[in-house]
Amino acid sequence: MKRTNTAKWIESRGRWQINVQRDGIRKTFTSSTPGRAGQLEANRKADRWLDDGIADGKIKVRQASEQYVEHLKITTSKSNWIKYESAFRNHINPYIGSVRVENLTEQQLQNVIDRAYGKGFAKKTLSNLRSCLVAFVKFCRKNKYTTLFPESLTIPRDARVCEKHILQPENLKILFSNNTTLYRGKEKPDIFIYAYRFHVLTGLRPGELAGLKWEDIRDGTVYLRRSINVLGEVTTGKNQNARRNFLLNIYTSAILEEQKKLLKDLDIDSEYVFCDKWGEPISNDLYNKHWKRYCEFHNIPPVTPYELRHTFVSAVKTLPEGYLKGLVGHSKDMDTYGVYSHEMDGDMKETAAMVQDIFKRILA
Repeated sequence: MKRTNTAKWIESRGRWQINVQRDGIRKTFTSSTPGRAGQLEANRKADRWLDDGIADGKIKVRQASEQYVEHLKITTSKSNWIKYESAFRNHINPYIGSVRVENLTEQQLQNVIDRAYGKGFAKKTLSNLRSCLVAFVKFCRKNKYTTLFPESLTIPRDARVCEKHILQPENLKILFSNNTTLYRGKEKPDIFIYAYRFHVLTGLRPGELAGLKWEDIRDGTVYLRRSINVLGEVTTGKNQNARRNFLLNIYTSAILEEQKKLLKDLDIDSEYVFCDKWGEPISNDLYNKHWKRYCEFHNIPPVTPYELRHTFVSAVKTLPEGYLKGLVGHSKDMDTYGVYSHEMDGDMKETAAMVQDIFKRILA
């Protein structure tokens, strides 16, 4: 629908104003910008409503964000929507929450990212914030609150990158030769020792390790079909690439046999491969606590459980990238080496053999 009138300057109100009508609904659009620029702005608002059917652009960002989070609660897991809720609460709504969605500009969205950058947040956090803003605006477009396409949101080039740490060869030799930890002042066998070793040798995500069941291991092949997140929710994994298979080698096979023996000796009957003393899957907090204690006892520099995955990728970085992506569950466009490799579906048999040879050299 095309308008036939133009915005007029209302002296008494100090603004440009235009009235238009569509489907029997009459709306007024204004701009307080003086001069020709203000008239064009008011006209553009009217045209946008006439052409694209913006239903309720006057809704404010804070209200729309609440709707968006409610939508995520219905369609995604808690571990996902809680991150978006946090982003709106801490980074977005305090600055642009009172802005009408119809007036929202790409620069205002960019300012949100720039403020977070100014506070010293890492590149990963800024990237997540950008994704949140883009997804939110897409939700608003679907609801006809806006026609904005924030295509040019950027992350400052010198944004801080969190330094990742990995186990060096001397640390790996300690891990594979020492089974004990310090518990209540006494040296005792670590119940999760084989989980640590399997973690390093496979590059699983912590949630994938926790969700692994004995039924997922058949004929020398591991079939990853689930993950348990930090909230204890069972999911199908981080993304579609997380559902993958890989072959065991002599090291991983031996570790699983040792794990079976350990559970039998402790009289633990569980469907999960790596579990706590009650047979339940390892919780994120418990695994972190035990791993930290093991590292302190053996003077291993602090490395998080997720960085055991980085350790694996760093150790096998000589693998062809296509093999490695399939092994760790990355998409084709994921920068596996750039993100996961630090200093230090392909043919599964060849991949397993190469991984085995790599760790044979490291642990020799």
